[in-house]
This record gives sequence, C-alpha cells and structure tokens, in this order.
Amino acid sequence: MNTPAFPDSGASLGLLFRQLRDAMWARMKLELADLGHDLTFSQYVTLKKLAIGSTGVTDLARAAELNPGAMTRLLDRLVAKGIVARTADPTDRRALNIHLTESGLAIWQDINKCGERVRERAMAGMSEEERSVLTQLLERARDNLTSTES
Repeated sequence: MNTPAFPDSGASLGLLFRQLRDAMWARMKLELADLGHDLTFSQYVTLKKLAIGSTGVTDLARAAELNPGAMTRLLDRLVAKGIVARTADPTDRRALNIHLTESGLAIWQDINKCGERVRERAMAGMSEEERSVLTQLLERARDNLTSTES
C-alpha cells in the first residue's frame, strides 16, 4: 500500500493556516469588544503598522492587503474617530504622512495587550522552545512561498 507523504488529518495545510488565522481573529474581536473597541481586521493591521511609525497610504494598503482607494476610505473613518491624522510630507508636497494621534496611541496600547493575550492563549501549553520552533517554521513556510526563487 502506498503511504501518503503527509498523514491525512482531515485538514490540508492551507486550510489549517486559514482556520488558525480565523480563530485568532475571532478571539481578538472578543478581546477588543470587551474593551469597547470595534475594529475590523484591516483597521487592526493599519494601527499595528502605524504603531511602528508614520507612513503613507501605499505602504498601509500593502500591509492591510487593500487597494489604495479602500485604504483611503478606511483612513477617513479612523481620522473621523480621531485615531489617526494625516500631515503633509515635508519632502514631497504631493504626499501625506499618516500617523497615530495621542488617542490612537493609547488605543493601540490597549489593542496590543489584547494581541498579547490572544497569542499567549494560542501557544498555551507550549514550551519556549516549541514556541520558537513553531514561529521559525511558519516564517520559513511564508518565506518559501514569497521568495522570487523557483
């Protein structure tokens, strides 16, 4: 009998990745709701990117996997909430830099703590070594798929 290269666990690797992402976001939404934050996944990714520093619409759209028009609309909603602000780029008068406001930074600190709790829950029962190996293997799989080499 020919044994498959991977045991049949009932879920393909891609499906398992999707289930993990969806489960993490579902848990994150619960954590956020408990603190009164109503954010979409794209808004969360945008705030996470802005917590690193000011950037432009194109970089934010790429990070959130949105087209620039959709990112502009998302930013309009975050600006209206007072979470982010747009300022003129001093080196290019056609460009705008987007950054977190003081209120946005305070919200990000809450959101980041939610993320830490979700990641901790996802890795519960794993040793530090297992956590490290899991992260390294996931990074390698991502890099294998995004590499330009064939």
